[in-house]
Amino acid sequence: MIRYHDVRFAHLGAWLLILLLALCTDVPAQTLKIQGMIKARSGATMILQTADSPHLIVLLTDTTKVGQVQGVLQARKKEMSMAALIPGLAVRVEAVDNDQNQLVAKSVSFKGNDLERAQSVQAGMHEVHEQAQQNKEELSKQSERLQAQREQLEQHHERLEHQQKELTAQQQNIAANKEAIAAAVARFGQLDDYYIFDEVTVYFGNGKTAFDSEYGPKLMQLAQKAKGIEGYMLQIVGYASSTGSVALNQKLSEDRANSVANFLLQQADIPLTNMLAPGAMGESRQVGNDTTAEGQAQNRRVVVRVLQNKGIGGH
Repeated sequence: MIRYHDVRFAHLGAWLLILLLALCTDVPAQTLKIQGMIKARSGATMILQTADSPHLIVLLTDTTKVGQVQGVLQARKKEMSMAALIPGLAVRVEAVDNDQNQLVAKSVSFKGNDLERAQSVQAGMHEVHEQAQQNKEELSKQSERLQAQREQLEQHHERLEHQQKELTAQQQNIAANKEAIAAAVARFGQLDDYYIFDEVTVYFGNGKTAFDSEYGPKLMQLAQKAKGIEGYMLQIVGYASSTGSVALNQKLSEDRANSVANFLLQQADIPLTNMLAPGAMGESRQVGNDTTAEGQAQNRRVVVRVLQNKGIGGH
C-alpha cells in the first residue's frame, strides 16, 4: 500500500512541475492582420491609413518580409525590396506588438497592379511638384520684373516732375523776357517825340556778341555827327535771329547792344547822359527771312540812331 501511494504522489508531482513550467514560459505574441494604404514613409517608419485609423504607425525591421502576390488566385508571392513600399500603395500587413507597445511588421504584401497605380500616382505628384516649383520660380521672376518696372515708373515720374519744374522756370523766364521786350518796344519803338538824324546798323556772326572791326569807323563817324547836334541822344537796340531758344536770343541781343554801347562810351567818348539805356529786342522785329542764312544774318544786328527831341529842335 505504501508503494502504491508513492507512485500516485510521484505522478502528481510531475504534473505540477509540467504546469509550473507552462506558466513560466512566455505566451507567443498575437499576430495582427492589417489592411490599409501607405500614407507616408520615412525610413523604417511606415504610416498607414486604415478603415479604423487614419494614422497607424508600423515599424519595419531587417526581418520584415516584403512580397508581391501574383497569379490569378494570388497564391504566389514574389519577394520585393522595401523600396517598393511607397505612399499610395495598398498593402496587407502582418504585425505584432513589441515590448514598447509598437506595431512591428513581420510581412508586408501587395498586389502588382496596386504597385503600378501607386507608382503612377507618385510620378504624377512628382510632375505636379515640379510644375508647382516652376510656377513658384516664375512668380518670383514676375515679382522681380514688376518691382523693377515699379522702380522705373517712379524714376520716370521723378524725371517728369523735374522736367515740369524746368518747363515752369522756362515759361517764367519767357514771360519775363516778353515783358522786357514789351517795355523796350514801348521805350524805343515810339519815336514820335524825336527827330532821327542818322543811324548805323552793326551786324554780328551767329552766336557772337563782338562785332567786326570794319564797323568801328562807321560808329566813330556817327558819334562825331551826333556831337554836332544840340541835345542829341543815341538809341542803341540789339536784335537776334530766331535760331536757338528765346531766352538765349534775348541774352544775345542784350550783349550785342552792350558791346556797341561800350565802344561808343570808351572809343567815341559819348557820355552816358547822351545815351538811352541799350535795348534788347531778342527775336522780335525780324527784318530778314529767318528760314534762310541770308535772312538770319540780317536779323543778327544792332541799330544805332542819332536822335533829337522835337522840343529842343524847336518844333
